[in-house]
Amino acid sequence: MTCASCVTRVERALRKVPGVEQAAVNLATESARVVFQPAAQTEALLRRAVRDAGYEPRAPGAPVFEAVSPWVGFAPVALGLALCLPLVLPMLGDLAGQHWMLPALWQWLLATPVQLGLGARFYKAGWHGLKSGSGNMDLLVALGTSAGYGLSLWLWWSTPAGQMPHLYFEASAVVVTLVLLGKWLEARAKRQTTSAIRALHGLRPDVAHWVGPDGEVDVPLAEVLPGDRLVVRPGERFPVDGLLSEGQTQVDESMLTGEPLPVSKAPGAALTGGSINGEGRVLMQVTAVGGETVLSHIIALVQDAQAAKPPIQRLADQVSAVFVPVVLVLALLTLLGWLFTGHGWEPALIHSVAVLVIACPCALGLATPAAIMAGTGVAARQGILIKDAQALELARQVDTVVFDKTGTLTVGQPRLVSLEVVDGGDPAAWLAVAASLQSGSEHPLAHAVLAQAKQEALSLSPVSALQATAGRGLTGQIAGQTWRLGSLSWAQALGVDTTAGAAALARSQAQGATVSVLMRQDGDAGPWLGAALLGFADEPKPEAAAALSRLRAQGLRLLMLSGDNRAAAEAMGVRLGLAASEVMAEVLPGDKAACIQRLKAEGACVLMVGDGVNDAPALAAADVGMAMGTGTDVAMHAAGITLMRGDVALVADALDISRRTVAKIRQNLFWAFAYNVAGLPLAALGFLSPVVAGAAMALSSVSVMGNALLLKRWRR
Repeated sequence: MTCASCVTRVERALRKVPGVEQAAVNLATESARVVFQPAAQTEALLRRAVRDAGYEPRAPGAPVFEAVSPWVGFAPVALGLALCLPLVLPMLGDLAGQHWMLPALWQWLLATPVQLGLGARFYKAGWHGLKSGSGNMDLLVALGTSAGYGLSLWLWWSTPAGQMPHLYFEASAVVVTLVLLGKWLEARAKRQTTSAIRALHGLRPDVAHWVGPDGEVDVPLAEVLPGDRLVVRPGERFPVDGLLSEGQTQVDESMLTGEPLPVSKAPGAALTGGSINGEGRVLMQVTAVGGETVLSHIIALVQDAQAAKPPIQRLADQVSAVFVPVVLVLALLTLLGWLFTGHGWEPALIHSVAVLVIACPCALGLATPAAIMAGTGVAARQGILIKDAQALELARQVDTVVFDKTGTLTVGQPRLVSLEVVDGGDPAAWLAVAASLQSGSEHPLAHAVLAQAKQEALSLSPVSALQATAGRGLTGQIAGQTWRLGSLSWAQALGVDTTAGAAALARSQAQGATVSVLMRQDGDAGPWLGAALLGFADEPKPEAAAALSRLRAQGLRLLMLSGDNRAAAEAMGVRLGLAASEVMAEVLPGDKAACIQRLKAEGACVLMVGDGVNDAPALAAADVGMAMGTGTDVAMHAAGITLMRGDVALVADALDISRRTVAKIRQNLFWAFAYNVAGLPLAALGFLSPVVAGAAMALSSVSVMGNALLLKRWRR
């Protein structure tokens, strides 16, 4: 594809295929993202639709740009420059008072290979555009240069022998060469914008050391299956995801998390494909291959983000859809205007050619995708995966940032710091009951109870009729006695008297601890009685307070959501530098999304940052959802942006990259429009020759790509 009009035509062709619901075409990556109802022949029909529109469909999964020499594809440009140089030199000689004009035959011999050989691609693509009922950049170039070339032939043949007419072979040849030069520079810049994807692909080794019946054998990566055992030597990359089965080592996971420090791995630890093994020779068992690996998911997320279109692109699409027909009308009006004002065919045709050449909408089609590719690429290198182009655009408008507390602002591994007996009895016995109730739970507080019980070597009892109450706690029977372990608010709602432990309760809450109550039922249907108060404490992440301060300095409103009681939540807020008014306490998991909706109803543009399954509805409800990659898959699927490590500072980084990317998109669209708005009247009024118009058109595309590439210099 060559311009924004190509994008519109391919999208239109794809949307006509039965079953297609959405089709978004990206000029910068030369790719299409299609959403369709599954059917046996749909992929073949999509490929045929692309070919019928005049383009060649690539094989699925084929890389857009390989890591090749920066000079690849320059040969046609070099040939064009060599053939044009003798045509341009006489023009330069005229400025110095020298007359080096070549004979008409020599001009024709030099210009024809450029016009009909190197320029053949413009005729072919322009013809396909005409057949499909729309125009494109190639049609404008083909019409403009053919007019100049044809006018030169006419003047040469119609001029009496012995006279030397003023010919325009150099104009048509130089315009074709300049357009080819612009396209080559464009492709070179595109290869730089796709460097993030290439770098991720490069993390995969080509072979794996498979352990089979006959020992260690090197096999292609495509032959590795889940369940296989692989040897990974010191300094090698892990080829796929798996579990460490033998040996100990340090692993560099900076490709995944951006964290430079190596991570210790012992048997049973998870290993991620693409990370680098340290000093130990280890044996791993494969758990995921191909498209199921973490690295493949990351690549897919980045590619999806680069293929998607933000809302800001719609304006460019609407303009490009009518751009070429409007330019053709303007060129015709220019021709007629010069003729009606008494000028001859020669100047009228040359000025209309200049209009055709300068109006090519290449820059318009590249403005948005080039910036998105550069922005998402630099974000990926920082450990920020932007998978939603709309989230990228909306992030710059965010004025309110809402954080989940546990696991997002805190370490997420609470410890049992106190156990106060309310109902009399041995604390160890009550801890054993609490651990028995929690033995099958994945809740962070359950892990804390079980860890303490294990440390004290307590034996657990079997539990029957176990039932979880969302956001409140657990109910179960142990040896015929019904027990509950849950939140303080649940205990109070059940009428549990906790006055005997009031002092301990106040002390725990003042220290920011979360308090749970162990309760037992008096008889089969009697009241609930308090047995023990369990205090849990979590630690704020070391970088969290500084990260929140940085966000506040940007003028953002900060809020923390917590299911803890008000005193405990506010105590943690103080440690994080949050005021009491910035803490939303006692929020049940199911109510988080309602809190976000309420903020949006007040006019706020909300960014929600979370990591757990219970955060997924709030992440989806927010204008922008941002999930910690250390959290659950559900949270990451619900969020438009994923932070690959649990560093709160990445939130400000993601917002900054978003703002800068959208700023580049706006700058690019401005320059793309400005070139045409300024250039069209100048060309129509005769102030620009076709050669200058061709140079300006090529410069517009290159300047847009160059401006987008400035994003690669982003630093925190």
